[in-house]
Amino acid sequence: MRITIVRHGNTFEAGETPRRVGSRTDMPLTAVGVAQAEALGRAFADRSFSRCLVSPLLRTRQTADALLDAAGLELAPEPATFLAEIDHGPDENATDAEIIARIGADALMAWDEQARVPDGWVVDTDARIAAWRDLAASTTGDSLCVTSNGAARFALLAFGLAPQKLRTGAWGIIEAGADGRFELLEWDKRPPALSGKVA
Repeated sequence: MRITIVRHGNTFEAGETPRRVGSRTDMPLTAVGVAQAEALGRAFADRSFSRCLVSPLLRTRQTADALLDAAGLELAPEPATFLAEIDHGPDENATDAEIIARIGADALMAWDEQARVPDGWVVDTDARIAAWRDLAASTTGDSLCVTSNGAARFALLAFGLAPQKLRTGAWGIIEAGADGRFELLEWDKRPPALSGKVA
């Protein structure tokens, strides 16, 4: 059993200050974001996925469509609500500086490094973890999941792994070994042509 997790492509233009956009902000990909998705597809051209699950948000659906098309994979993306980005509550669409002014740097760091949900954010941690475990229990082969950074971290937590950031246009792979333990094979990996060129 293997789960390949992809974060959607860029939604902010070069030079634009990034913001924490969650489930209530349905942004499209930029041209760079589309290029990232196509590069992912080319990188996955020799892969064989049993299914493709995708968040209902536009940015993830566009990423999945461009990726599958570039890879030449004839899979119909299946909507999965547990892959949707989290709800940042009062900090939706805010910059990190604005969020730190409200909750403090330690609280934001605790979210980024430990997935400890800040005050006011709407995240059902138990349900997210359970959904990833249910996916693993029902999966054979390699499932492709196209999601957001906030949602992806719960895959790591579900399988006893430390949360880490997943950059736009990057992927990670979690695999179950013969002993039933889950191993992180790759994380935050980008196609060589784009590595280091986008945030």
